[in-house]
Order: sequence, then C-alpha cells, then structure tokens
Amino acid sequence: MIDDLLAYLDDYTLPAAFALLPPRMTSPAARALLLAIGLQESGFDHRHQIGGPAHGFWQFEKGGGVFGVLTHPVTNPIIEPICQLLRVDPTPAACYTAIEHHDVLAACFARLLLWTDYRVLPTPAQAGKGWAIYLAQWRPGKPHPQTWPACFTLAWQTVGWQP
Repeated sequence: MIDDLLAYLDDYTLPAAFALLPPRMTSPAARALLLAIGLQESGFDHRHQIGGPAHGFWQFEKGGGVFGVLTHPVTNPIIEPICQLLRVDPTPAACYTAIEHHDVLAACFARLLLWTDYRVLPTPAQAGKGWAIYLAQWRPGKPHPQTWPACFTLAWQTVGWQP
C-alpha cells in the first residue's frame, strides 16, 4: 500500500509542486529526499501530527517551517506567488491550515525548506548526509535515527534507483 502511495506522490504530487517552483529545484535527489522526509515524519499516513501541532505529510508547524519559509529572504519571493495562485493567503495561519490537506502546497513548503540548506542534496549512497540535512531543517523533537536508512532507501527506490 505504501509503495502505491509513494508512486502516486512521485508521479503526481511532486511534479505538480515542482511545476510551481523554479526549475532548478527539480531533481531526483530532491524527489528522493522529500519522500524520505515524508516517510520519516508522517509515514505518509498522518496529515496532523499525533499528539502534536504539525500539519501535512511533511509535518510543518505554524511557527516553525511554515513561518520560516514564508519569511526567509530566499524562499518568500517564491512561496508568496504560489500561495496566491493556489488561493491561500500567504500568512502562517492560512498556510498552516491549508497544508494539512493540500499536498502540493505542502510539498512546495518542504522543497523550499530544503532549499534554505547550503548543502548539495545527497546521493543514494549518502544516507548520513540526508539525515544531517533533515535534522538541521526539520529539527525533530524526537528524532528516530533507526528508521531513517529504510526511509531513505525506499525513497530512492521510488524515484528509480536500485541498489
């Protein structure tokens, strides 16, 4: 079941998000890392964090990732027109509410949060680098490093890499 959902996200949701973003943000590494982070954060099973405030498959908090992407000098000029196009007020409250069920907008926020990191995205052989980028950008309260390698590998397999 998760394989079907991952394929759907990779075939439809991520391309729709990438169509709204600058072309330089589209790559197999971006697709894989977004899928790995979604698997790590929500398992693509929860749109609202169990026992917590985060929303969407990528589990953004209003005062965290949502606020950060909306106010970062590099990402703000990109996300505001996307919000306007999708008829979402580009405010933390409106975006936070919208990303719970608007997967394309949530994927845009997730990709833009990754964009604020200075590092080149990891290759399939760099799970540790992917973990470091995830920790730096998502700042999970209770990280689960033991689940990351499987999430990372499954994400890369979804985008077409075979070990």
